[in-house]
Amino acid sequence: MAEAADILGTSPTPVRRRWLRRTVVLLAGTPVLAALVYSPAPEAQAAQAATVDVQLNSMTPAAPIKGDTLTISGTVVNNGSETITDAHVGLRVGPLLADRSSIDEAAERTSFRAGTDPGEIDPAHAVKIASLPSKVNQSFTLTIPVNKLELDKDGVYQLGVSLSGATESRPSEQVLGIKRTFLPWQPDPAAKRAQLTYVWPLISTTHVTAETGSDETQTPVFLDDSLAEELRSGGRLERMVALGKDLPITWVIDPDLLYTVDAMTKGYRVRVPGGKSVQGKNKALAEQWLSSLEAAVQGKKVVALPFADPDLASLAHRGKDVSGTLGQLRPATDKAKQAVETVLHVPASTDFSWPVDGAIDPSIVNVATSAGAHNILTRSDSLSESGALGYTPSAARPIGAGATAVVADAELSTAFEGDMLSAGNSTLAVQRFLAHSLALNLQKTDEQRSFVVTPQRMPGVSQVQTMADAVRALQAGRWIQPVDLETAAAAKPDPSAATQVPGAGQYPEDLRKQELPVAAFEKIRTTQNTLDHFKVILAAPDRVEIPFGNTTNREMSTSWRGHPAEAALYRDQVQDYLIGLTEKVKVVPKSDATLSGHSATIPVSVQNSLVQDVRGLVLRVKSANPTRLMFGEAEQQVTVQGDHTQTVKFTANATASGPVEVTAQLFTKDGVPYGKERKFTVDATEITPTVMLVIAGGVLLLVLAGIKMYASRKRVAARAAAEESTQPSDESPDTGPQSTDGSGTGETVDR
Repeated sequence: MAEAADILGTSPTPVRRRWLRRTVVLLAGTPVLAALVYSPAPEAQAAQAATVDVQLNSMTPAAPIKGDTLTISGTVVNNGSETITDAHVGLRVGPLLADRSSIDEAAERTSFRAGTDPGEIDPAHAVKIASLPSKVNQSFTLTIPVNKLELDKDGVYQLGVSLSGATESRPSEQVLGIKRTFLPWQPDPAAKRAQLTYVWPLISTTHVTAETGSDETQTPVFLDDSLAEELRSGGRLERMVALGKDLPITWVIDPDLLYTVDAMTKGYRVRVPGGKSVQGKNKALAEQWLSSLEAAVQGKKVVALPFADPDLASLAHRGKDVSGTLGQLRPATDKAKQAVETVLHVPASTDFSWPVDGAIDPSIVNVATSAGAHNILTRSDSLSESGALGYTPSAARPIGAGATAVVADAELSTAFEGDMLSAGNSTLAVQRFLAHSLALNLQKTDEQRSFVVTPQRMPGVSQVQTMADAVRALQAGRWIQPVDLETAAAAKPDPSAATQVPGAGQYPEDLRKQELPVAAFEKIRTTQNTLDHFKVILAAPDRVEIPFGNTTNREMSTSWRGHPAEAALYRDQVQDYLIGLTEKVKVVPKSDATLSGHSATIPVSVQNSLVQDVRGLVLRVKSANPTRLMFGEAEQQVTVQGDHTQTVKFTANATASGPVEVTAQLFTKDGVPYGKERKFTVDATEITPTVMLVIAGGVLLLVLAGIKMYASRKRVAARAAAEESTQPSDESPDTGPQSTDGSGTGETVDR
């Protein structure tokens, strides 16, 4: 009774009077009953309470006012082995709960405690169940006018729905099961209403690869078509938009999601096993969702996270020492604003960063603000209060260097993280959320305060519905006034509130284990270096710079937490695809060549299998033995049209015969080697001066011999003619047979 008096105060409320009457009657009858009836120990009663499972599937209205009728529906299940008889389901209205810790304590209790739990209200409102066999469930609906609950002061009341009955082994009536929930009672608008900001996150996982088509629009290739399931009617993202459009919330959007869905509306392809891709079939679905979202955000505050929602804690703890990593944040922020304005045609704030679960330390704060964001969404279980204030201060806290920590309430933010598929779980979560929000407003302070709720990044369908039910229940505005996130961040901070950022050692270990490893950032840096090396040779570098730049942001996404194998595979595929593109520009393998003579030209071909031109390349050839084979001009500028091959000719000079190895290598204009070098052999057959002299001498001898033979023949012919002229005309020398054709000629043989 003393505990009850402390909670309820000195004024005898109707609830207190009713509770005291029942307690006095119980105590007065105890001596007599003790002699006649066995009273089980509290432990035994707790065991009995577990016999029946009571589930509350709905409670309407969630926050009633005077004149309302409270309706509670649910089921009871007999988990015991005996049939329960003469049973009934009744409502128990407990005492006013003093503070938020009392709410949590009551929620954790599962068993019935005689003397602590209040008695039932008027039995006329109970639901009778004549028999409840073992393992059988029975539904019920309690309907009670609110004025029968004898509620008095504004505040949070504990409600207990219990099943009482008898069994064969225990013929006396007893409470066999109970379920507790909460009734927020603020029938009239409060004189001072707290401000509440509910963040509504539109975030998904990474869906787009680095691959694009060779067409003009560079059709993107998706990892799969799973995003369509989130966008279609009843899907997670469809529910976020459909429910959020009528709620007083602040949209917090990952711009990558907008770009991805927008890409679907223009036509996309989906990767299939075997490395191929097929045409995506959900273009119309994407168009419908984007249209619905554009309508939903009109007139609402929109906050854009950096592109692809980078994992700030991983960057701070694992990535900041890998060169070039932090430099990705500023472009990611710049793309964010542009994406929202281009796709949704509304302005967006990029002045907020959101570390995972709102957990911060000094290094996370430094990284979060490095891209220009001045407001960091954290949570009260990270930047916590000492408890000396006696109330929860406003969310905005200055933490130095012009930065503001916007501290979301941890209890409200995590209210719907559990399994909300069950109607019972959803109902209890909503009532507990409302109870905490009212308890916050009733805390004793003269200042109006501002609170923020940051739920899980990607709530499931049932969680989204439960969140919407809770926010909708607050729309009456009797103790809560909705405001947007920018207003909450700009609210006057409480000078007594905690502003000390927790040290690195206080960062949750379970979150640290989920961070991207250092190796991930090193792989990302390797990909970026490859990209930088590749784009300098392209006539249209934007065709690779934009898609790969977006992919680099995606490789750092928070959505990879809990999926290390998938994240590593994604990074590998990005790097492999980029290397495959770079290898489309190459020196064509060349067969061995033969060089005849003192000099000749050697052709070397460069192939470009890309759809765009390449330029700014230098092709160099190098002889392994310059004293034997040298090139007059060892390098030449190369420009190759898309899907063409260009042949470059080099003049080679041989000074000696024999094979010489030659290397052909492409270089960028900065002198960095590009692609693989190609080696081939040139077999030089150069003729030396000595050989030339020998050949010349031989030719001279042949010429002289010919002249000598010619002169000898002429002398012989002249001598014969002279001899013929000196002989008498009637004498004919015996020269052998004469010609019979009258020519007077005959063949003379020099012996």
